[in-house]
Amino acid sequence: MATETASGLSDHLRGVTVTTVACLAGIAAALVSASLPVLGVGVDAATNRLALLVVAAAVFVQIPLLKILGVEIEDFGIKDNLYVAFMTFTLWFISYGVILSANLR
Repeated sequence: MATETASGLSDHLRGVTVTTVACLAGIAAALVSASLPVLGVGVDAATNRLALLVVAAAVFVQIPLLKILGVEIEDFGIKDNLYVAFMTFTLWFISYGVILSANLR
């Protein structure tokens, strides 16, 4: 295929895949944080540090998922890993903040 190189995904497709998975993982982590009975969406949920463990788990789950999707994670440097963690945390922070503000369940 024209978009694939001998080593797998093209640079553009690799970037789109990594960004999409990181953003969706952040949103999924926010939904999991809101649905956990320990955290919930109450006033105390905003200060509970257990939600950060959910985000950390979402970051670590992405590595095997990206490998399954064809991204060569062996080529990841510190910049790539920080990007994945930052995008996941940012989308979690925004999504969970909206959920806590709206008191949705």
